[in-house]
Amino acid sequence: MPQAVAESIAIAALVIVLGVAVVAPPRLPEAVVAVPLGGLLVALRIVSPDDAATEIGRLGPTVGFLAAILALAHLADAEGVFEAAGAFVARRARGQPIRLLGLVFLVASAVTAALSLDATVVLFTPVVFATAASMRLRARPHVYACTHLANSASLLLPISNLTSLLAFGSTGLSFLRFGALMALPWLAVIAVEYAAFRFYFRADLRASHQPADDAGTTRQPVFAVVVVVLSLVGFAVTSAAGVPPVWAATAGAGVIAVRRFASRALTPRRLLESTNPAFCVFVLGLGVVVLGVNDHGLGRLMARLLPDSTALPAMLLTAVIAAVLANLVNNLPATLVVLAAGLGHPALVLAALIGVNVGPNLSYAGSLATLLWRRILRRRGAEPAVGDFLRLGLLTVPAALVVGVLALWVGLSTIGA
Repeated sequence: MPQAVAESIAIAALVIVLGVAVVAPPRLPEAVVAVPLGGLLVALRIVSPDDAATEIGRLGPTVGFLAAILALAHLADAEGVFEAAGAFVARRARGQPIRLLGLVFLVASAVTAALSLDATVVLFTPVVFATAASMRLRARPHVYACTHLANSASLLLPISNLTSLLAFGSTGLSFLRFGALMALPWLAVIAVEYAAFRFYFRADLRASHQPADDAGTTRQPVFAVVVVVLSLVGFAVTSAAGVPPVWAATAGAGVIAVRRFASRALTPRRLLESTNPAFCVFVLGLGVVVLGVNDHGLGRLMARLLPDSTALPAMLLTAVIAAVLANLVNNLPATLVVLAAGLGHPALVLAALIGVNVGPNLSYAGSLATLLWRRILRRRGAEPAVGDFLRLGLLTVPAALVVGVLALWVGLSTIGA
């Protein structure tokens, strides 16, 4: 098959897959489109069967971890972790919108880091929406914070985002080393986001308010919180021992699942549903489709554009290229493409990670989590305005990219890679 034809078919397949993900037709899971198109590329030999099998095998452990961390987050929610978080936020806010915003930033950043961005979008966003309503406050600043922090605050740990887990595997760093290097960028980016939110939503944050109802009777999910904390410790321990992190996540989810099975509050079917198997299969299908695009033009282009220096300007350029690509083709395909280009140093991989995690706050299509967040608000009759999202993205993303990469460069200069 001529190269131009193969490239066109691969690009068309990626556009269709991402288009379905953006539009989200009812009763049409993304996997129903991604898997057949991936199979078509293999059948047409645009992607060789061996390369497709290798790519699926490479993504397999990462997707397994994704399923386990999703199950852990949903089980923690069933144990009342997010209900308790909402009660904590409402109680501590004391009816003040600015205090509420600060608390949402605090809790959303912690949830994203510990339980992944999907937990923040799917489980914490509805809690924030309900909390703002109970306080008779405008919900916009607080629910927008959830989607921005789902992306930006996923910089800290490899487990916080599928993109981070993919990048982690390419750095050669330990779990703790990765976290140490990304801690300063994480804090810097969150600080930029908070300052921008205070400015952009200043009118909403001056709105009338009243204290929320007393939430002191909310049950405290001590058992689930302890399991989540121990799972985080387990991630560090398994990483140091060379064991895939999926086992720590599986163990944490398993402990809570056994407790809920014993009380008949959980069924095997509901446990399976909590892993979102359709999305996990979609990721594998998407990986094959992206491989076709990467092998037929995009990979060579990225190899020419991406620098091989670890100087600050080169790191900034890497982050910007990754951010632009994330907004063009979504951050998950962008991560696969950038990593396939063979970034030669952990510093460049981490700079690219800042790009693919922070960059998606610029557009709906940049992150699957953002698309999911929009669907959640739409179902509640509060679909976000496109103009607000874009203006807020323009205010936050460029500054956050620069500050985040600068903080990474300082960390690398101080403790090294």
